Formats: sequence, structure tokens, C-alpha cells
Amino acid sequence: MPSPNLTHPLSGVYTAAVTPLTADDQPDLSAWPSLLGFFAEHGAHGALLLGTTGEGTSFSAAERVEIFKAAAAARPQEFRLLAGTGTPSLTETIALNKAAFELGFDAVVVLPPYFMRNVSEDGLFDWYSRVIEGSVPEGRWLLGYHIPAVSGVPLPLSLLQRLQAAYPTRFAGLKDSTGDQASAEMYAAGLPGCAVLVGNDKLMTSGLQAGAAGAITALANLRCAELRAVYEGFLWGKDVSEHQATLDMARAAMDAMPPAPAYLKAMLHSQHGLPLWPVRSPLQDLAPERALQATHAIQALSS
Repeated sequence: MPSPNLTHPLSGVYTAAVTPLTADDQPDLSAWPSLLGFFAEHGAHGALLLGTTGEGTSFSAAERVEIFKAAAAARPQEFRLLAGTGTPSLTETIALNKAAFELGFDAVVVLPPYFMRNVSEDGLFDWYSRVIEGSVPEGRWLLGYHIPAVSGVPLPLSLLQRLQAAYPTRFAGLKDSTGDQASAEMYAAGLPGCAVLVGNDKLMTSGLQAGAAGAITALANLRCAELRAVYEGFLWGKDVSEHQATLDMARAAMDAMPPAPAYLKAMLHSQHGLPLWPVRSPLQDLAPERALQATHAIQALSS
């Protein structure tokens, strides 16, 4: 029987969206209607803007707000928008959250203050409490962003349980980007009624079986239809192994061609005809020969 976590308003399949850029390294605000429409057409319930795949920490606060505005104006009907907003600055994070919610975003996905390593759980609880109280209105949600390999600051289950108890109508759960099955199982079991969203496509089926509420993944830029098929099939008790096998192979192909934002932008261009958007420094675009190799690898998956 599906987990009750699947009834959470944020349950579903989300694309960790790439961020379109112009050739002169500026946010391509005109690209959001086609990009969000593409995601919606291929089955996404929504998209996370300016997460890791969206190169979020490479953009200034002002640039982020302009991107939020452009996406909000281009939002497809019944399509959820999540904003990646976490910064080491408490006041800046609060300001970004306020901007996103004023534009109608459904939730924010908030990194811990990642420059501050080895902070106490009480310190993190105080920080997240101030963020929630200062910027998250009733009817909207905050998701923690657990990606300790990148942020250096883990979000222990006990911290999230305290936040759930203190803010049951504003704290939603987390995006767990460890790619670890045991981690997904721990959070799903320990946060009943929350939206635990896995961050790795290889855990889509096993995560749902463990009680997760869905996924926010980079590969959803290209493979949202398979992710949605797994999600819907799981709800209806169908065999989703074929779709999961496709996701596993596609994820392996992406992981073999880092960095993911450059790979995804190149494949959105070669496979789906979207503009070839660059990445922002310090990332580097996929070299043409590597892009061709990646294209051939994707075509081989479909043959």
C-alpha cells in the first residue's frame, strides 16, 4: 500500500531545472516559457529552480529574483514551482523566500548555511526557525535540502523532526540528495506525513517503496516521462521495472559525463531542439566531441 506521505501536497515528480543563459552569461529570461512548458508536457508535476543542477549558488540574489519573476510569469497551469534559496546569510535567505512566495511559488528548498561547518543542531534549528517564521506564510512550505557531500552541513533526522513538530503547517520535509537508499528509508520512516523527495533517479522505485513522496532530480530534465510513469505505476500497483531500468541506464550515462548542468543543457539541445545554453563559470560547457559521444550514448539507450 502506498505511503501516506504520498498524500502530501508536494508529493510528485519534479525537474531540478537547468538555468538558461545567454551567450554573454546573463540569465535568459525569455527561455522560461518553452522550458517549463517542455517539463509540463513530459509529465513533471513541477520544477525546482536554482538548485544544484540550476547552478543556484552561481547567481546573485538580484539575478535569482529576476529568474523567479520570469518563471512565475511563464508557469504552466497546475504546475508547481519550487525555489532554491538557501545561502549562508540568514537575512538573504529570508529575503529570497519572501520574493519567491510573493510571486506565487509553492515551496522553497533551503540549503543549510553551508559555509558554517560543524555547527550544532540547536544552531541549525534556530536558523531554520528564523527562516520559517520570517518568510514562510501559512499555506506554503519549506523543504530542507540535504546534500552534505556538497554543502558540508548534514541535516540530521532529529533536527527535521523538531522542525516538523514546531511548524507542522509550514515545514514540508526535505530533498535528500545523498543517493543512498538507507538515508531515504530513514527520513521517510522518521518523518511521517512529510514530503521526502529523493534526489537520485536510481532510487525512484525503491524510494517510493520506502515511503518517499516522489523525487526532484537532474535527469528529469530529459527523462521526466519515465519518472512520472514509475510514480503513477507505483500508485496503481503496476510493474514499473522496465521504466526504472531505463532510468538507471540514463542516470549512469549522465553521471559519466560531468558536470551535470553542462551535460543536460547539451542533451536538451541535441535531443529536443532547445537552445544550446552555456553554463556559468567555474563550470565549463561540454566539449563538442563529448557532447556527440553523449548523444550517441542516449540514442543507444533507445535502440
